[in-house]
Parts: sequence; C-alpha cells; structure tokens
Amino acid sequence: MKFRFNLIVLSTTLMLAGIRMHAETVPLARAIQLALAHSTSSAVANADVQRTFAAYRELHNSYIPQLVVGSGLGYSYGFPLTLEGSAPSLVNVVTQSTIFNPSQRQFQNAAKTEWRAAQLQDKDQRNAVIQDVTITYAELAKWDARLSRSHEDEGEASRLENAVVQRLQEGVDSALDLKRAKLTTARVRLRITEARGSADVLRRHLSTLTGLAPSSIEIAPDSIPELPAVNAEDDMPAKAVASSLAIQSSDQHAIAEAFRASGEHRALLPSLDFAAQYARLSTYNNYDRFYNHFQPDNATIGVSFRFPIFSAPQRARAQGADAEALKAKKQAEAARDKVSEETLKLQCAVEQLAAAREVAQLEHQLAQSGLEAAQTRQDAGTGSLHDLVDARGQASERYLAFQDADFEYQRARVSLLRATGDIEKWALQTPSK
Repeated sequence: MKFRFNLIVLSTTLMLAGIRMHAETVPLARAIQLALAHSTSSAVANADVQRTFAAYRELHNSYIPQLVVGSGLGYSYGFPLTLEGSAPSLVNVVTQSTIFNPSQRQFQNAAKTEWRAAQLQDKDQRNAVIQDVTITYAELAKWDARLSRSHEDEGEASRLENAVVQRLQEGVDSALDLKRAKLTTARVRLRITEARGSADVLRRHLSTLTGLAPSSIEIAPDSIPELPAVNAEDDMPAKAVASSLAIQSSDQHAIAEAFRASGEHRALLPSLDFAAQYARLSTYNNYDRFYNHFQPDNATIGVSFRFPIFSAPQRARAQGADAEALKAKKQAEAARDKVSEETLKLQCAVEQLAAAREVAQLEHQLAQSGLEAAQTRQDAGTGSLHDLVDARGQASERYLAFQDADFEYQRARVSLLRATGDIEKWALQTPSK
C-alpha cells in the first residue's frame, strides 16, 4: 500500500509539473493591467463616456451652421404646391444655426457636466476592476497554499493510518483507533477537494477578467504588495468622502440636472436663429405661369426671432425638471452619507479583523509548536502515536483558521483602500522584497 501511495504522489507531482511548464506566471500588477484592458464593465463605462461626450458635442455644434443640399424634383399641375414643406426645385440648399438661445446654452452646460460625471464613473469602475482582481488573486493564493498544505497532510495521514493498521494487527490499537485514523484521512481529502474546487472557480474568474486561459494562469503570491498599516486615529470617513469618485459623480449629476432645469425655464425666453436658403427653380413646375416675375435662381437669408408668450406645457416641463434637480441633489447627499457610514464600518471591521488575525496566528504558532514537540517525543519513543495524530490535526485546523482570518483581513483592507481612493496606487506598486 505504501508503494501504491508513493506511485500516486509521484504521478500527481509529474502531472502538476507538466501543467506548470505551460503556465504563465502572472504577477498581480500584470493581472490588473490585463483586466483593465479586457474588462467588459470598463468597456461599458468607457462607452458611456463616449456617449455623453457625443451628446455634449451635439448641443455645442448647434452654433455651427448646418448645410443641407437636396432636391425637390416633381411635376406640377396647376399651381406649384410644396413637397414636404419646400417648393419643388432642381437644387435646394438650406443652412441654419443658433445665434442666441438661453435654453440651449443651459442644456449644453448640462451635457458637459454629465460628460464629466461619466468620466468619474469610468474611473470608479476602473477601481472596482482593480478591487475584484486583487481580492480574487489573494483568495486564489489562499486556496493554492491550502491545497499544497493539504497534500502534505494527506501523505502524513496515510502514513499514520498505515501505522495504526500495523498496530491493530499487533494488538496494540483497536478498531476504533483505525476508524479515527481513517476519519482524519477522509477529512484531509475533503479539504483537498474543497480547495481544488474553489481554486478552479477563482482561476476561471481570473481568466474571465484577464482574458488568459485558466490552465495557463500561475499566480505569484509574493507579488501582492504589503498592506499599509491603519492608524485608528485617522479619519477614514472624511478621507473617503473627499476622494470618493461615486460622490463626485453624483455631485456632477446633480449639477447637470440643475442646468437642465434652468434650461427648461429659459425656454420661455426669446431666442434668435440664423437661416438661409437657395433654390434653383424650373419652368415645368408652372412658376412662370403663376408668378409675374419668375427667375430660376432664388435665395433668402435672415434671422428667425421667437418670443414665447405663453406655454403651459413648457411651464409644467420646467416644474418637472425642478423636481428632478432636487431629487439628484438629495441623492448626492445620500451618497455622501452612505460612503461615510460604510467607510466607518470598514475601518472598524479592519481593526477587529486585524485583532482576530493576530489571535489566529498565535494559535497556529502554538499548535505548530505542539506538533513539533509531539513529533520529537514520538521519535524519542516517549510519546504515543495518538498524541501525534491529535497534535497534527489541531495544527491543521489552526492553520486553516489563520488562513481564513488573514484573507478576511485582506479583503476588508482592500475594500478600505478603494473607499479612500488609494487602491490603484497600492496595487500597481512594486512589492518590497
């Protein structure tokens, strides 16, 4: 049985070595860069920036004369009637532009402000991608380390199980002791299955983010920069409110809605537009029969002045825009309160998780020291095999607890870095060696 177990371990090692030969070691900074270039959410946010910029340019360009060339060819019987509002003509050239329009100016300011809000959302989405990649990377490192440790535990558990079998045959141990040894081995194999499944899921998610094949991803845990210390006296909520891209985007949206409401009110003010038209007319449309002074070339140039006297629908539209502006303003205030509250919770959670991580680390160190002492006694012949099994099981459990506590601390700390606007600077730095 021992030879069979060694053969299985050797085969697994060779298989993993063959996979790693084709794998690409991807440091955290490289994974983030690939994700930023490949992320669909970043592409959507960038498309929104382009859309809002195009909307701003559309309103801005209304002050540039537009030129349309067309033709209204058609046969006229009797008086020459219009075709879609224009006189029948061989060539028709129309140009027009806005000269003075208070409403248009405010709508243009609103579109420009919405463009700025979209840019801030794009940056916020960039930080969200960095956070997602970092947490996925750190969790994958956790499960890979657990899988490696569990394979070592599996070898030790199998060795101890074989020893119990021999002791049972010699009459030293009982069948109950063998069941306990088998249970220990089964628990280790359960942890291996859990770790392998979790690592596969995380590697697949990292593949989706980066665009790399899952089988070609080999992480480098040492590439994760050291997390900066948190000073309990620092006012993290105030820092988060000052640097939050979500708050800035909400503020810009509220300003845009205020501009839009002002534009709806200013739609009741006078406006002035430039317009010009040239038309080449023909005799087969009967112009020479119904007009005393017909000439084929005709042109008109001038300005169009509009003064709205009364418009109940426009006043109602302006009141609705006022309500939207007030709503956006209150949403911006709510976003500010939410960020402040969530950041305070994160700061408190980081302090608690740091303490829990320290406790778990000390318990792991004590359990590891107990395992080493039990192994020493076993080698010297003064300790029992069951004491060694119990010590090894306790050390494994404490190791898993420390891993979980360490990752939860990393997750909360990375979330706090994003909240305070420091995540990109931290994640893309060169880790200290």
